Amino acid sequence: MHVSDTPLALIGHSAQAARALRDLGLLGVSVPTDDLSGVLHACQTLRFSGALIHASQEFAALGVTQADPTAQKVGRVDAVAFAGGVHGTFALADALTDTLEASGYASRGASALLLGQAASDLALALPLTRLGFSDIGIVAETTPEAEGAARHLPAGVRAFPMSRRDPSVTTLAERADLIVLTAGALPPGLVQPYHTLIDLTGRAQAGAAGSVLSLARLPARRLARQLAHATGQRFHVDELEKLVPALG
Repeated sequence: MHVSDTPLALIGHSAQAARALRDLGLLGVSVPTDDLSGVLHACQTLRFSGALIHASQEFAALGVTQADPTAQKVGRVDAVAFAGGVHGTFALADALTDTLEASGYASRGASALLLGQAASDLALALPLTRLGFSDIGIVAETTPEAEGAARHLPAGVRAFPMSRRDPSVTTLAERADLIVLTAGALPPGLVQPYHTLIDLTGRAQAGAAGSVLSLARLPARRLARQLAHATGQRFHVDELEKLVPALG
């Protein structure tokens, strides 16, 4: 297999990740992380195509890249492109949208409840709101955090921001079709049999009464988004599945 001679920087990833990327024809190069800003600008100068950012470096990467709006809201960067700058994104948020769309879920005209703790974790689910939902309940630890997330909803979407301690959360949940848990605990009895649940915490699924959307392919969809941003190349999710453990 021909391996591209345009390198892809691996920030915080192991040598195993570089070996896995060779199967895609990509030249992954592990680089230091002690001076992240200097390393990223050196990669740009050396004409690297982009960079994949390990979870351990995502917060640090935010401050040394030109982060897009999604990355700024979430407060993390997981992929970088070097064309015309050092452009960071957080691919997981859009990969979640890909996952819901691939499931065939009928979002247009439906209602959703986003349940988290802070505006930053709720931002993981905000791209879902572009799929045609008519009403969005946004619940955080405090009302100001919920209102902060609600400011980024698409025009025309009815928003209902509130605190987890507000008794009206139960009413919001009863009206919702989709419930998305981005952080924190799922209140007992909130999920009913008619609900679809997306659990980004991985801790609430066992006790959920409704239908739980499988996130098994979310990591591969995230990697597809990361590689598209960092290299400009598109890869099919099926061919990325076996690479996910090496880049996890």
